Amino acid sequence: MKTLSIGNSFSQDAQRYLHNLAKFNGDNIKCVNLYISGCPLKTHYINSLEDAPAYDFEFNGQKTGIKVSIKQALISDEWDYITLQQASRFSFDFDTYIPYIEEVYAYVKKYAPKSKILIHQTWGYADGSAKLIDLNCFENYQQMFEGVFDAYDKAYNHIKADGLIPSGKAMYNALNLGIGKIHRDGYHATLGAGRYLLALCWYKFLTGKDISNDKFNDFDEKVTRKEREIVINAVNEAFK
Repeated sequence: MKTLSIGNSFSQDAQRYLHNLAKFNGDNIKCVNLYISGCPLKTHYINSLEDAPAYDFEFNGQKTGIKVSIKQALISDEWDYITLQQASRFSFDFDTYIPYIEEVYAYVKKYAPKSKILIHQTWGYADGSAKLIDLNCFENYQQMFEGVFDAYDKAYNHIKADGLIPSGKAMYNALNLGIGKIHRDGYHATLGAGRYLLALCWYKFLTGKDISNDKFNDFDEKVTRKEREIVINAVNEAFK
């Protein structure tokens, strides 16, 4: 299976463990992330028009030092799945998706017509974080997540995407289940449990396999037994 993300640091978080987790469980998922920090859909659209080699090419959760354009990545392989997402600071405002998401969708379909297009639902900022305060739109994580959830649902229906990966819902569930900390800096996922949760969410979506007894343990930061239990339950709940 081959996956390509036209994304930013949130897809970087999601892909960090995905290849290795899949391999541990007997599956081969090639993971490529096109990375520009904080990159919104508008910039992806402009870069597609200019065929700009502006993206860090990240392979199987690792940096490569290679720069590519979206087109170069699209034609470099036959992708099973290609994911799109909005930058987190705009993720709750559906008006910022338009017209860029349909333009990027059309561009992807032009160069990768057989690929399935997925929406990667991202997540809200932590309660009390500087990022949340700077937005000056929400009082807490709950309110931001509700906006993010609604906007991604609209985006999914707007382009008639082939699926939506419920990463944001899984992050929300983990907080409600008492994980304590799931953001490492107020907005990115923690290097252990947060990125593990995202990898499990993508793996479950892409393969349809049961993750209830997952034992993958090759992390950049320790994941406790309690965190593992919460993460697995949070992901499973996200698919109900």
